Amino acid sequence: MKEEERKIALLIDADNMPAEKVEDILSELSKYGLINIRRAYGNWKKSNLSAWEEKLHEFAIRPMQQFDLTKGKNTSDMALTIDALDLLYTDRPEAFAIVSSDSDFTPLVMHLRAKGASVYGFGRKHTPAPFQRACTQFLMVENLGEAADALITPKTASLDSPPAEAKDDSSAIEPIPTNKLRQDTRLVKLIRGAVDSSAAEDGWAQLGMVGKHISNQVPFDARNFGYPKLVALMEATQLFEVKRHQLSVFVRDKRWAKLQPTPRPVG
Repeated sequence: MKEEERKIALLIDADNMPAEKVEDILSELSKYGLINIRRAYGNWKKSNLSAWEEKLHEFAIRPMQQFDLTKGKNTSDMALTIDALDLLYTDRPEAFAIVSSDSDFTPLVMHLRAKGASVYGFGRKHTPAPFQRACTQFLMVENLGEAADALITPKTASLDSPPAEAKDDSSAIEPIPTNKLRQDTRLVKLIRGAVDSSAAEDGWAQLGMVGKHISNQVPFDARNFGYPKLVALMEATQLFEVKRHQLSVFVRDKRWAKLQPTPRPVG
């Protein structure tokens, strides 16, 4: 099935996501397929969800009303989970988009993926690591839309250390510098392993194959580190050679020559 034909179910935890980000989320998600199911969950009688009303109409998102049965607690999480499982076995979308910063959805994401569905997660930069890593791909909403030009990303973002909760989710933070990228041993090992697995005999690997190899292992997006593309992130580490040929980009570990076995003398 072609990528653009994939059916995607978008399920939004409105209690844990600002309404102004929905257009950016839809724009990003449309790259992966057709968003034919769109639902947002919350107690719509609450004033703090009033900003969502216009967005629901504008983007044809179906509001799913959930009353708070107990003071201080909402039932939106459970309703979203039940609907996701129902959709999995009835409408059978090829992918789900879970929009929330709540780690309670981690078991749901793991179940959906185990049944063969891709799961795209969208949340704030303080979203707990278990939820982020369970997704096929996770993207911080601060890095979407107008903020994408500045590529907001937490200074502590890494594969080893999940983003810490930020005091101000709207504050712009510079891309992670080279020295900190190189100190992220898990990130470096991941990229080097992907390059090595995708490389030809001369050590050069096509960037697209490297990205695919990485995404098959972990949810990964260079924007979460402050860079618009994987190649920009790799260049920032200063650990890889990069060459461009026509429309293709190739990368090679700078250690490649040193890692080759020394030929034995003949005779």
